[in-house]
Amino acid sequence: MNATEKSVIVTGADGQLGSELCRQLGSRALGLTRNDCDLSDPAQTQRMLNEYRPQIVINSAAYTAVDRAEAEIALCHSINADAVLVLANACRNVDATLVQVSTDYVFGGDQERSLPYCEEDEPSPLSVYGRSKLAGEQYAAEAGKYFVVRTCGLYGRRVKPTQSNFVDTMLRLSGERDLLRVVADQHCTPSYCAHVAKAILQLMETNVFGLYHLVNAGATTWYELATEIFRIAGIDMCVEPIASDEYKTVAKRPNYSVLCTNKLSALGIRLPTWKEALKEYLQTCDLNRS
Repeated sequence: MNATEKSVIVTGADGQLGSELCRQLGSRALGLTRNDCDLSDPAQTQRMLNEYRPQIVINSAAYTAVDRAEAEIALCHSINADAVLVLANACRNVDATLVQVSTDYVFGGDQERSLPYCEEDEPSPLSVYGRSKLAGEQYAAEAGKYFVVRTCGLYGRRVKPTQSNFVDTMLRLSGERDLLRVVADQHCTPSYCAHVAKAILQLMETNVFGLYHLVNAGATTWYELATEIFRIAGIDMCVEPIASDEYKTVAKRPNYSVLCTNKLSALGIRLPTWKEALKEYLQTCDLNRS
């Protein structure tokens, strides 16, 4: 396969979303990891795009250690913001479209919020991670032709043993404990990578550039998600709802970060509900516990 046949570059190709994007794109994709290209290096990034001349670059690479970011501020900002600016400039120079993956954690400052956030709502991140991703959104616009897609709580096929997600963690813990205490006052919509990747590919074919919210339909809490995991999996597990204050984390999480997807739906792109997504994912998992 020569360079000209690779029309889409996917960064973060060893992540759950990046690997799924590469799987769905097939031969169209050139998947890159940090070992292949350091996005913080402008010269290296530009050389990479000059060589392959992609039509589209999907940036799913990110620093996602939300709590550790509170101490690693510079590193988090370098990966989630500065590298996006480098990539956006490189995309503009080769007339490529940039697709930047962002997060619901750009919201959270409105403690009284109870209605899903639209793209026009003012961001108010609570954490270093959230602020770095918001900066990355703003830098993505430098590409000229760009999509920013905000999603939430991704789970999907793992390509490295060290990777994890909430669903897999719940399944693992169910084999180790008789009781799980799970936060019940954080409202969001965790989303299945297979559905998110498919919608991203549909969106980038529209050329209707801009900011979009892209999650499975509906809303839930981490407690409700955990109970649904065990119900579908047929696992007898005691799950106790707790308040966020009872589960201390270094970085503050949004109490409410449900995303409205009406803008995406207006383009005819709709994702299944979070319950349907969860059931589909669990059908791919080995649920045997020994």
